[in-house]
Amino acid sequence: MRRTVIVAALGSAALTSTLVAAPAAYAAPPPPPGKAVTAKHLASLRVAKEGSLTGYSRSKFPHWSTVKGACNTRETVLKRDGRNVRVNSKCAAVSGTWYSPYDGRTWRKASDIDIDHMVALAEAWRSGARSWTTRQRTAFANDRASSQLWSVTDNVNQAKGDKDPAKWVPPRAAFRCTYVRSWIDVKWRYKLTVDSAEKKALTRLLRSC
Repeated sequence: MRRTVIVAALGSAALTSTLVAAPAAYAAPPPPPGKAVTAKHLASLRVAKEGSLTGYSRSKFPHWSTVKGACNTRETVLKRDGRNVRVNSKCAAVSGTWYSPYDGRTWRKASDIDIDHMVALAEAWRSGARSWTTRQRTAFANDRASSQLWSVTDNVNQAKGDKDPAKWVPPRAAFRCTYVRSWIDVKWRYKLTVDSAEKKALTRLLRSC
């Protein structure tokens, strides 16, 4: 009986190792706060009816601004999140591998990777960013200091669109706790509102972590 328990434990450990080993080799955005701090941040978010998209344009969030030399934000994040990334003289990634935490897939072409805004630009607009200055929206769209920018599979990012967690969560269940903590962190940092359905979904998801 004891031997069976040990074998089972080892089997479980081996399975855990299999699940986490691949992504651990890759970089990622700065981690969001833990569950307890995140819960406090969630409680402090103002609940308000979602605003309209009237007046919204992606051009009002100047994104992929220059970071250094020829490298812009997208190229910098690709290099941060990838492994063995090589770039050309224009800072475009010409080789490397990228792990997408949203769906657990690994890609060898930068063209298969989107840089996702955790809180989409349109969602930010509806949640308060419509009153920001262009400078504030630029900072939000290029924020590499928080968990706002992620390298992910392009069609998964397209499926997400500008949906909040009441309407969409990553297909990879193992990432959903990090996803919801990151979402709350970004909304809290930028003093964005949440609607009632979004707050309910965030609360439920965070409790399940």
